[in-house]
Amino acid sequence: MAKVQQIVPDPVTPEMYLALIEPGTYLDFVNPVPFNGPHGLVERGLLNPEGQLSGRAQSAVRPLTSSDFNRIIDLGLDTSKLLLPRMEEVEPSAGFQDEQAPFEFEQSRDRVSYIGSRIVRDRIFRRIVLRAYDERCAITGLKLINGGGRAEVSAAHIRPVEANGPDIINNGIALSGTAHWMFDRGLISLSDDLEILISRQVNDRESVRSFVNKTGRALPPGRPFEWPNPRFLQWHRENCFKQ
Repeated sequence: MAKVQQIVPDPVTPEMYLALIEPGTYLDFVNPVPFNGPHGLVERGLLNPEGQLSGRAQSAVRPLTSSDFNRIIDLGLDTSKLLLPRMEEVEPSAGFQDEQAPFEFEQSRDRVSYIGSRIVRDRIFRRIVLRAYDERCAITGLKLINGGGRAEVSAAHIRPVEANGPDIINNGIALSGTAHWMFDRGLISLSDDLEILISRQVNDRESVRSFVNKTGRALPPGRPFEWPNPRFLQWHRENCFKQ
């Protein structure tokens, strides 16, 4: 899901066009949305008055009705099961409890504005990253669950949002609190093949070495297409890591 910034002619294929995505707007769906769901066709605007698929179904690019758009967003974001942010990610006065809770859209809420919210995007990013890493810290290898049933691990951006890092799985990594702190401050980083690099500025390198998992490499997601992208790792080494 993303916002199209501009449509331009394809420089390679005549009479074809490319959609350029507005930077920072792409967001993975939590769940894939099927063409046909348990309750029938998801994009119901494709049906003609007789209830059959219309010719519009063959169009690669087509407009969506508001109801179809909202339905697809609700299914893709799985709004009833979004994880709450960790306690340190919200204001103390917000009254969040360390547990999962339903997160529902009001019928009249503007989905476009809603999914552009930083809080919402962080929640979705957290869920996608933690699921990919099986709620396990990639640096230590530990999978710790607290008394409330929540994983004691966070979803870290490799290239931060403040530095135009996207909210995509390949720019994310699951880290425990201490590992996240060290990663953000450039005391550890990763090579393109996920070797854990320790800064020479660390005052107790041996303790840090005992802190990382025995392989000496970050534990990646089970599916290779979800692994950290080398260009984001390179950015972290060049802009964050203290050599």
